[in-house]
Amino acid sequence: MASNRSGSLVVPGASAALDQMKYEVARSLGISFAQDGYYGDMLTRDAGYIGGNITRRLVELAESQLAGRISR
Repeated sequence: MASNRSGSLVVPGASAALDQMKYEVARSLGISFAQDGYYGDMLTRDAGYIGGNITRRLVELAESQLAGRISR
């Protein structure tokens, strides 16, 4: 079995969905992105909040999908 490099996407095309989730999470936390796409001014704390909330949402999605499969 081929090893997967950490941080690489397993599902092709998931990048667009993850980007969309990143912007939704940031908006819900009140964190804005620079219009030019430069992230150098973003606080590390804010980036951590965004990443942590994305992880939380992904875990919730996976748990609900697994629960749906088990209960059937």
